[in-house]
Amino acid sequence: MGEFTGRVVVVTGASEGIGRAFCLALAPQRPRLVLAARNRERLESLADECRGHGADALVVPTDVTDEASCRELIDAAVAAFGAIDVLVNNAGGTMWTRLDQVRDLGLYERLMRLNYFGSLYPTFHALPHLKRSHGRLVAVSSMAGLIGVPERTGYAAAKHAVIGFFESLRIELAADGVSVTIACPDFVVSEIHKRALDADGRPLGANPMAGSKIMSAEACARLMIEAIERRERLLLTSRRGRLARWLQLIAPGRIDALAARAIREKN
Repeated sequence: MGEFTGRVVVVTGASEGIGRAFCLALAPQRPRLVLAARNRERLESLADECRGHGADALVVPTDVTDEASCRELIDAAVAAFGAIDVLVNNAGGTMWTRLDQVRDLGLYERLMRLNYFGSLYPTFHALPHLKRSHGRLVAVSSMAGLIGVPERTGYAAAKHAVIGFFESLRIELAADGVSVTIACPDFVVSEIHKRALDADGRPLGANPMAGSKIMSAEACARLMIEAIERRERLLLTSRRGRLARWLQLIAPGRIDALAARAIREKN
């Protein structure tokens, strides 16, 4: 038995990266997982693995940039399991280009719809069910949601919006017994980097990050589960992230230099 045994846990962006690792790490607790992403085939494969670890799993192909699709996700979860105890807003996407190199400003709107509205829509429709269960809301933001990161202007803007939204919502929900945990991972080995948008708004197709030097999705998932169990407000997954949080207040110029170096050295 575990904290999430029998609990209904909805996870967006579940088909790969942090979302997939989170579901697999949680599965041995035997939760009722609702797996959401656009790729049905990957979701079905993940569902089979989760069932093998003892979880119930429901696959719901979902485009989080579409409100109707998010409403259908929540309705499907409640129809299948009768409740929602945890909503993990994990779906997201990034970019890798300077503003003065951008040739398609539409990528900024795409990133905002995926990262910000893609968290707003599921949250809005899940809210009545989370209030009934005194449940847990989770937002996967990023260190880019707390500090400025070069070549990530659109991503950082969207993730800052995510943090502002969920920090405000936490206060609104205090009397309803719904906790809000915001996770801000440092760089994580994930498919998100291959899909980062370039100056033309097209996916890079290759991961530019130094994978051996950054956190694995599995390690990040374990930290997230612990934080959600304890209903923590904020999770910073790295020593660098925790240091950056404080240096931003007392030495902001130092943070600018560290962020620039991290992007330059790709780790």
